[in-house]
Amino acid sequence: DLHSFPTRRFPILMVSTTTSVSLKGKNLNKKIGKFNIFEGNGHPFGATVSEGGVNFSVYSQNATSVELLIFNNPDDLEPIASINLDPTDNHSFYMWHIFLEGVKPGMGYGYRVDGPDEIFNGHRFDKDKVLIDPYSKGNTLSLWDRGAACRPGDNLHCSMRSVVIDHSLYDWEGDKPLKKPMSETIVYEMHLAGFTKSPTSNVKSPGTFKGLIEKIPYLKSLGITAVELLPCFSFDHKDVFGIHDGTKLVNYWGYSTMGYFAPHQAYCTSENSGSHLDEFRDMVKALHKAGIEVILDVVFNHTDEGNHQGPTFCFKGFDNSTYYYLSGENGSKEFYYDYTGCGNTFNCNHPVGEKFILDSLRFWVKEMHVDGFRFDEGSVLSRGENGAPLEHPPVIWSIELDDALADAKVIAEAWDAAGLYQIGYFPGARWAEWNGKYRDAIRGFIKGDSGLIGEVAARVSGSADLYQWHQSEPTNSVNFITAHDGFTLYDLCAYNEKNNWANGENNNDGINDNLSWNCGAEGATSDQWINDLRKRQVKNHASLLMLSMGVPMIVGGDEFMRSQNGNNNTYCQDNELNWYDWKIIESPESQEMIRFWKKLIEKRKRYLDHFKGKYFTGKTNKFGISDISWHGTQLNNPDWDNIESKCLAMTIGDVAPGSSQTENIHCMFNMHWDAVSFELPQINGLKWQRSLDTSLPSPQDIVDPENYIDISDSNYVLTGRSVVVLVSKETG
Repeated sequence: DLHSFPTRRFPILMVSTTTSVSLKGKNLNKKIGKFNIFEGNGHPFGATVSEGGVNFSVYSQNATSVELLIFNNPDDLEPIASINLDPTDNHSFYMWHIFLEGVKPGMGYGYRVDGPDEIFNGHRFDKDKVLIDPYSKGNTLSLWDRGAACRPGDNLHCSMRSVVIDHSLYDWEGDKPLKKPMSETIVYEMHLAGFTKSPTSNVKSPGTFKGLIEKIPYLKSLGITAVELLPCFSFDHKDVFGIHDGTKLVNYWGYSTMGYFAPHQAYCTSENSGSHLDEFRDMVKALHKAGIEVILDVVFNHTDEGNHQGPTFCFKGFDNSTYYYLSGENGSKEFYYDYTGCGNTFNCNHPVGEKFILDSLRFWVKEMHVDGFRFDEGSVLSRGENGAPLEHPPVIWSIELDDALADAKVIAEAWDAAGLYQIGYFPGARWAEWNGKYRDAIRGFIKGDSGLIGEVAARVSGSADLYQWHQSEPTNSVNFITAHDGFTLYDLCAYNEKNNWANGENNNDGINDNLSWNCGAEGATSDQWINDLRKRQVKNHASLLMLSMGVPMIVGGDEFMRSQNGNNNTYCQDNELNWYDWKIIESPESQEMIRFWKKLIEKRKRYLDHFKGKYFTGKTNKFGISDISWHGTQLNNPDWDNIESKCLAMTIGDVAPGSSQTENIHCMFNMHWDAVSFELPQINGLKWQRSLDTSLPSPQDIVDPENYIDISDSNYVLTGRSVVVLVSKETG
């Protein structure tokens, strides 16, 4: 009786879906070396450790033969067994599978796959190339020669190898994803290695997951709630793009993924790939104990196999026509559509591509306790198999509705390199977006551009014009002023032009229009007036970011005015240009700015009801103050039609139910050169106190509630290029 099932009080027998019986399948009565061979199962994909052996399964629709290589150690030159999978016994539909009794965790494996020699039809099978498993939990690059994977010929002795890993054994000590609401989230985008790689970090294992653990107290002290880590999936850190002035140019950012289920090798301290999952898990567990979530920057829009001249080491060799968007003349599929600027585009909405992405995300949430993902060039995920954007892209809606991912944060970079720009209409409902329009409006306004008052008001109040029309919320907008890709916040206030000469591309790389302003001198200067102005501009940016509805994102290093010397595209610089200098962090000037950011974050949390979750409605509180009202230098008279105006003010009323003490906020922004007088609201029963004024020296620039300064005048004179925040206090 199924209806009585929930009320039963006796134990229910739970049967695992990954028992040795279900994975072995039929005994084929074959033996190669010390391995007994069974037919195995097509599911799950990858190498699944079970009692007595391992089940191997890979997808290929068009392969005619699949050979599995087993290495006693992943870095051995020769395999101890080479097994040709039987096209009848070890082949179900498009899955090639086998169970090998006697294979153990820690051993290496790879594949050779053959198929039609038909590049015109998109097939690039090459039986001479050793392939890694798309679902591998670890890969070794110790023998890897990228050039050999690009050239014709056998690359056995210089190939990558996948590693058999039992990922089920780890003591999480009760850890679970934190599930913090997006409305309470403050994101800190950072490069994991660059955070501690400098010798000045004084950590035991610089540039690693363990190194980050040692610096968690610093992150916690800032008050951020989540770290957004640049790619931590396995990538080719050995790939040298070139040498410029004696410096190797390498894949530093990591936006060309090789292993979608494997932590990056170079971020681990152990050479044993079997321990890499645990090192990543240790980091996640430590961050969670500090109350900090982990969001991963993931790259599903393209792979590291590049274009038709790129290496063959995985998808290209298993089934090129399935995994990539292909093109060519006269119906040919000889070349690759490049919507990503990286040589190829992953076929995200093919059923197999969709399954691969979902399986990867589920793995990182369920097995690695990750809290969310930021999708690089996320608009690619909306493209159908013909490359055109879909109204209801299967992969995006599958991520949206998947039960295992229901509590994971999903953030899209809502554009791609081919011109698709979906800010405000990225498919799906709960997806948040990097709000590039917010970035541009705030940069322009603080730079001193005219004609932006209306747009700044829209952006600061949650970009309702972009999101509310389809029943989204302010939390769909990830507000940012800088990101890893572009100027740092200090450089935004110190350079008019990019300075990318160190990248060896004649300063042709990186964007040219940065909406930056150098405050009067290009780059470093000894002019104290300019340096003080730059500091104030950084504080202005920070203040608007934390006063805005939506989800604020800070770029690691902006809190201490880290500079990249004007380089706005440091993708290839694995050196001091990108690394945190902890001696600078400890300097008085940096500590002043860090203090400012800490206090700002504290204030945002204190007044979270003013900034969280929902759009303003016009509701008023007991003092008759609306939840939002706009002003110019005169009350209730914003300069919407004055294209020359650079002044804006807003009052945010405290309308939270049950408040015993009403605290309203009055914010004023003056981006003119000259001081400007702003009229203040006069309300019976309330007085205004100054909480923040970016024109004042530290520590008067931002103060705690017990040190608020009473404002008795009916006007407040704002210094040129400054932000002021007043807080109300009841007098009755």
